[in-house]
Amino acid sequence: MAQKPGLPTGTRDLSSHEVTKRNYIMNVMRRHFECFGYQPIETPSFENASTLMGKYGDEGDRLIFKILNSGNYFYDKNRIQLPDSLEALLTHSAETISLEQRVELNRFTAKISDKALRYDLTVPFARYVVMHQNELALPFKRYQMQPVWRADKPQKGRFREFYQCDADVVGSTSLWQEVELLQLYDAVFHDLGLHGVTLKLNNRKVLSGIAEVIGASDKLIDFTVALDKLDKIGEAGVKDEMLAKGIPAAALEKVQPLFSFSGSFSQKLTQLETLLHTSEIGLKGVEELRFIGAQVEKLGLQQATLELDVTLARGLNYYTGAIVEVAAPKGVQMGSIGGGGRYDDLTGIFGLKNVSGVGISFGLDRIYLVLEELNLFPETLRTAPQFLFLNLGYNEAEVAMQAITALRRQGISAELYPDAANWDKQFKYAEKRGVPFVIRSIEQEVYSVKNLATGEVLACSWEQLMAL
Repeated sequence: MAQKPGLPTGTRDLSSHEVTKRNYIMNVMRRHFECFGYQPIETPSFENASTLMGKYGDEGDRLIFKILNSGNYFYDKNRIQLPDSLEALLTHSAETISLEQRVELNRFTAKISDKALRYDLTVPFARYVVMHQNELALPFKRYQMQPVWRADKPQKGRFREFYQCDADVVGSTSLWQEVELLQLYDAVFHDLGLHGVTLKLNNRKVLSGIAEVIGASDKLIDFTVALDKLDKIGEAGVKDEMLAKGIPAAALEKVQPLFSFSGSFSQKLTQLETLLHTSEIGLKGVEELRFIGAQVEKLGLQQATLELDVTLARGLNYYTGAIVEVAAPKGVQMGSIGGGGRYDDLTGIFGLKNVSGVGISFGLDRIYLVLEELNLFPETLRTAPQFLFLNLGYNEAEVAMQAITALRRQGISAELYPDAANWDKQFKYAEKRGVPFVIRSIEQEVYSVKNLATGEVLACSWEQLMAL
């Protein structure tokens, strides 16, 4: 008996209706990306592991899917020499392994897996910029819509394979780029009819300043990674994690105001200035936030609301300036539906120094779920043709195909039922497909058309047919 097939955990099949809805979202994004001057690129689904590893922090590195090398490496037993450190790793904690053993183990790992599925689109984009720098006019604005993979724990709105839709610009330190990207978020959500979206804004310089003020600059990464989990584990959980990472209790007392900031965007900035008055980098972050907030207020947003969230951290290590996260409308049980930020020297890890960048990402799958929950997809979206011509035999099919060809050349979708089956079978097919109009017969250039929604039968001329 054949084994029943299944899907890998965290992946899913998409029906034609689901793909049509997803394409609708992507088409809206693509239209606005290009309206804002962004150019499309694509990069491979997998990269050299060395390109990805070490760019996302320890937690990110653990979520990268490694690809086992092809070839006969594991079939030639004489070539397999397992390092001593492998046994040590399996029988002891990672902390007990020496530096020499780690180097040996890394070399062995590189032999069996030197490729990995991309974790996001930003690091591959940085690699792209470095490799194609002589072809690009800087600043370079690109958009990219492709799948990424993360070995994460699947849950609602979180898959192991999912699409990211990114817009980035590299080669400029101007804060007008941040302003524009917030406008881009707003324009897309306005076009999708998604009201009540909140654009949460912060700055990694502010977080660096806070770490400096509380005496935990050496724990900046641990501080931001823990703070980034506030919406998942709460204030108490964040503090417990910080303590576990070696941030002293006295430092946590100083950071307490972070959890109780309130008021308008400008009022929160004033509170931040007071907290960070001794930190030069922290005040620089406040200055950048003030410019962005003031310009967005002057230009106005159509649907979204801009909010200063001083606890927003975004755990990715490469962010250095403004960071943004998009919250779904209140009442929708969903995590962030987008995010991004400024990275001052991401290309520097590949040898191209002093090329600042900033970008945002749309969480396509989560946006899809939100639109579905709020019933915001247009009713006109469909995968079925406008017309199905019944097949009444060879001669009738020839006449029908002439009409179908003419309709298609006018951009109107139509198809012929392929077999001369009984009417009942053909009508059931049309109903299952969701076809709105069935052409029952054609006599003397008069089309007998049945509206499947109302049951009404019409006698239409060619001009009337095309107007349906």
